[in-house]
Amino acid sequence: MKQKIAVLFGGCSPEHGVSLQSAQAVLEHMDRDRFQPVPVAISREGAWSLYEGPLDAIGEDHWQDHPHTPAILSPDRGTHGLLVFREGGVETIRLDAALPILHGENGEDGTIQGLIELAGIPLAGCGSLASALCMDKGRSHQLAALAGVEVPRGQVILAGERPDESIGYPCFVKPLRAGSSFGISRVETPEELPAALELAAKYGREIIVEEAIPGVEVGTSLMGNEELTVGEVDMIQLSGGFFNFTEKYNLITSDILVPAPIPAEKAAELKAAARKVYRALDCHGFARIDFFLTPDGRIVFNEVNTIPGFTAHSRFPNMMKAAGLSFTEVITRAIGLAR
Repeated sequence: MKQKIAVLFGGCSPEHGVSLQSAQAVLEHMDRDRFQPVPVAISREGAWSLYEGPLDAIGEDHWQDHPHTPAILSPDRGTHGLLVFREGGVETIRLDAALPILHGENGEDGTIQGLIELAGIPLAGCGSLASALCMDKGRSHQLAALAGVEVPRGQVILAGERPDESIGYPCFVKPLRAGSSFGISRVETPEELPAALELAAKYGREIIVEEAIPGVEVGTSLMGNEELTVGEVDMIQLSGGFFNFTEKYNLITSDILVPAPIPAEKAAELKAAARKVYRALDCHGFARIDFFLTPDGRIVFNEVNTIPGFTAHSRFPNMMKAAGLSFTEVITRAIGLAR
């Protein structure tokens, strides 16, 4: 019998469109000899459906023009799955695991993970605690620092407040809990600060102001619960500015190099730091952990993505590919690690 795997996508988040592209790629590359995907669409308004249309309509954001039936994930452990509201009555689909491919608020912050855990359904990826911690840039930095990994100097403030001048310039102003670089500004002078704070406040009531770390951004990919597999390190090559939303998903003036062109011993240091952060934040299943590598060789923690991009050209699958795991194998392993 094939395992029935719920793949959740969409969601009430500014990153809704990113989720659609990732989910289509996951559904297309899932091993159909082993798994029967159960696509669960969540609209921008929060309406849940069992999606029964073509896969290419998902990434194009036209899935609502195709067959989809109202459905909910039941928190009742006896149901252990999805309730689908057909015209003739309620159909129950018992699930073997759930793989959320949701980014940002209400998808990567522990909320959907908590519902899946409450339902008693094996969850592929990080649980509710790790997801909430990793989404919070301030608290994840505090725990990483306690684990012995260097972090940027930063200050967390409420929207409407102004940070003190201890961070200095240039600095970055970020929403405390947002992904895909939404609401992030690089601030060069005090005069630019008010506009950056106003932008960040659109994405949450808490803001973090961080020192700008010189050097390059590098990434690590990890899979596992007790035993960890670490992919090859990658490096973001920028022609200018920072790795914002446009560059992340279009690579207009930037490139991603994997393996990163750094000495083997420095790559090993990065992987060791990633393992420390992964453990400190209670990660399971998989995660992408990003760092800064300074010109003098310092490794500085940036952030964790508990549900990284999952298109065929995304960083996480490509780092794992460089380590010998195909995209299909990555998905299979992620499901197999479901807790």
